[in-house]
Amino acid sequence: MEKKKATWIWYPADFEIWLGNRFNNRRTERGAMFPPFWKQDSHWVTVEFSKKVVLERPETIEIAAEGSYNFMLDGKLHYGMPKSFCIPTGEHRINIKVWNQSSPPALYIKGETICSDSSWLATYEDKIWIDENGVAHGSGIYVPAATWNFNEADTPPSRFQLECEPMQPITATAHGAGMLYDFGKETFGYPVVQGLKGEGTLCLYYGESAEEALDKDYCETLDRLQVCEGEVPQPLSSKAFRYVYIEKEGGVDYESLSMLYEYAPHDLSRSGSFRCSDEELNRIWEVSAYTMDLTTREFFMDGIKRDRWTWSGDAIQSYLMNYYLRFDTECVKRTIRQLRGKDPVTAHVNTIMDYTFYWFRSILDYYQYTGDVDFVREVYPRMITLMNYCMERTNIDGFMEGQEDDWIFVDWVDFPMHKRGTLSFEQILFVGALQAMAVCDRLVGGDNDDYYAMEADRTAQKVKETFWSNEHHAYLHALEDGEMNPQITKFPNMFAILYGIASDEERQEIMDHVMLNDDIPAITTPYMRFYELAALCEMGLQSTVLPEMKAYWGGMLREGATTFWEKYIPEETGAQHLSMYGRPYGKSLCHAWGASPIYIIGKYFLGVQPTKPGYEEYIVKPALGGLQWMEGEVPTPFGKIRVKMTSESVTVQSDGGRGTLVFNGRKWPIPAGKAVVFNLRSSQTEK
Repeated sequence: MEKKKATWIWYPADFEIWLGNRFNNRRTERGAMFPPFWKQDSHWVTVEFSKKVVLERPETIEIAAEGSYNFMLDGKLHYGMPKSFCIPTGEHRINIKVWNQSSPPALYIKGETICSDSSWLATYEDKIWIDENGVAHGSGIYVPAATWNFNEADTPPSRFQLECEPMQPITATAHGAGMLYDFGKETFGYPVVQGLKGEGTLCLYYGESAEEALDKDYCETLDRLQVCEGEVPQPLSSKAFRYVYIEKEGGVDYESLSMLYEYAPHDLSRSGSFRCSDEELNRIWEVSAYTMDLTTREFFMDGIKRDRWTWSGDAIQSYLMNYYLRFDTECVKRTIRQLRGKDPVTAHVNTIMDYTFYWFRSILDYYQYTGDVDFVREVYPRMITLMNYCMERTNIDGFMEGQEDDWIFVDWVDFPMHKRGTLSFEQILFVGALQAMAVCDRLVGGDNDDYYAMEADRTAQKVKETFWSNEHHAYLHALEDGEMNPQITKFPNMFAILYGIASDEERQEIMDHVMLNDDIPAITTPYMRFYELAALCEMGLQSTVLPEMKAYWGGMLREGATTFWEKYIPEETGAQHLSMYGRPYGKSLCHAWGASPIYIIGKYFLGVQPTKPGYEEYIVKPALGGLQWMEGEVPTPFGKIRVKMTSESVTVQSDGGRGTLVFNGRKWPIPAGKAVVFNLRSSQTEK
C-alpha cells in the first residue's frame, strides 16, 4: 500500500482571511499605519476536525497543531494534548478541536494510513452535547478541510512567507547631504543597511522616481531608523521603490545599502511566453510580465507602492492576465476568498458596488479557465449570501442604484461624469454577476430552479429597454430622478459587447458610433483600456488595437517606465506623470491593471481561449493585426498550447484538450500531442 502524505489542514478561507489582514494592514502613509477602510473579518478561533477511519491493525499517529487542542476518539476525550496516539484496530471516529486566537487553528496528522488532508472534515460550529455516559455527540455543519502546500510538521501555515534574494543598487551617487541609490528598475522588498555604527537617525526616503526619493517632504514612503550603539535596530519593512535617498542625523553612520528582493516563485516551465516581429511589442510584453510578477504576492494586489491592498476590480484583471502568464490558480483562489471574507454581508466588496459584481464574474472566469468544480462548490454559499445582499438593495425597477454607503467607482475619468442615480454601466455588470450565479448554481446542483438565469435575462432586457437609444446607437449613461442623462461614454457600451447583452447589430452600431468615435471622451487608465481593447478585439479589430498598444504602453516605455502605471495621459510631460489624487507622487508606477497587454495578446492575438471549462475544448483564433510573425505559449491545466503564425501559415501544438483552429470563417481540428501546420493560403494541413 502506498504511504499517504500528510499536510496541514484548516477551515476553508480562514488562512486567506488571516493572511489578508496581515497583508492589507502593511500599508503606510509617510510612515503612519493606514489600514483598509472596509470590514475586516477574522478566522474562526475554534475549529473541530473530524475523520472516520477503518484499521486492519493498530496505528500510531503523530499530532501537531497550531493552537491548543483536545483529542477525542469515538466521542471520548483523552488526557492532555497528546503528541502521538495509538488508534486500535476497527472502525473509529477521530475528533480534534483546536483553539487559536492569533492565527487560524490548523492540524497536522501523520500516520501510515491516517494523514491529515482534504478528506478530513472541519466545522467552526460548536454544537456538541454529552449524554449520560459521557459520550459527546456533534451536529455542526462539516465541510471539507482546506489545504495548500504546507506538508511538513515544522512548516505550519502561520509561517508562510514569500521568497527573497539579495539585490544590489546599480549606482550610488552623492546628492546634497546624502546618497541616492538606484536599483535600476522598479522593485519590491526589504531595504538592508550594512555596517551601522554610532548613534542617531538614519532617514530613508523611497521613490519610484528619483524626483520622489529626493523630495523629503512629499515622497509617499519613508523610514526613520533609530540607531543606538550596541543595539540591533528593528528590520525595515518591505517597500516598493527604484530609488532610495539616505541622509544621516546625529552621529550615525553606515557602510552600504542593499535589499532583499521579495517575490512569489513561479514555475517558468509552465509559464506563458510571447515573441513577435515588433521589438517594441516584445518589450511591452516583457514589462507587462514583470509588472504582473511584482503585483503577484500573497495575493494579487493593486499597486505595490501606495495601496498595497487587494481590490476586486484590479484582481479580476490580474486573474485574467495570470491565466495567460503564470496560471497561478492558488493565488487566484486565495484572493477570491480573501476579498469575500465572511458572513454576514454588511457592505459591497471593498465598499464598491461594481467591485462586488466583478467578484461574481471572477468565479465564472476561474471555472472556465480551470474546470475546478470543487472551488465553485466551496465558495458558492458565500455567492448566495452576497447576491442576496445585492437583491435586497435593488430599486423598484429591479436595478442596482448607489446608496449612501456605496462607492460607485466605474473608473478615474478626466471629463465630467456624474455617478448619481441608476447607471447603465452598473446594471450591465449586475447582469454579468447574475449570469455567473446562474452557471454556478447549475454547476453545484443548486435548488434555485433557474432563478438566476431568469433574473439575468429579465434584467438584461430591462437594461436594453431603459438605456438603449436607437437615435444615438448607444447605451446612455444614467437615470437621475426619473430623467435620462443622455451622456454617452464607452464604459457601458463596451461591457454590453463583452457580456453578450448587445445584439450583433447593436455591437456594430456601438463600434461605429461609440468605440471608434473620436468625439466620445477617451479612456486614460489601463484599467478600462483593458476592456476597451478587448471589445475591439471581440469585433476583430486587432489591426486597430496593435497601434493603440504601441502608442499607449509604448508611450510609457518612452517615458522611461520599467513597470506599467496606474494611469497614463500622453499629453502630460515630466513630473506631471507622477502626480495623482492631488499629491505630487500619488500615482502608482507599478499597477496590476497596467499589465493588460498580456491578456490582449494571449487571447486575441495568439487567439487561445477555452470553450469548455478547463480547456477540455478550446479554440485558437490567431490574428497578426499587422505583425509579420508571432509565436507564443499559453499555459493550461494540462500543459501548454503553442502557437506560431506568419502570413503564410499557423503552427499549433497542444499538450491536451480538443482544439479547433478558426481562421477566415473556416475551422480545422487540432489533435492533442501533435504539431500541426495549417497553410493559410491553400487551407491544407500538414502534420
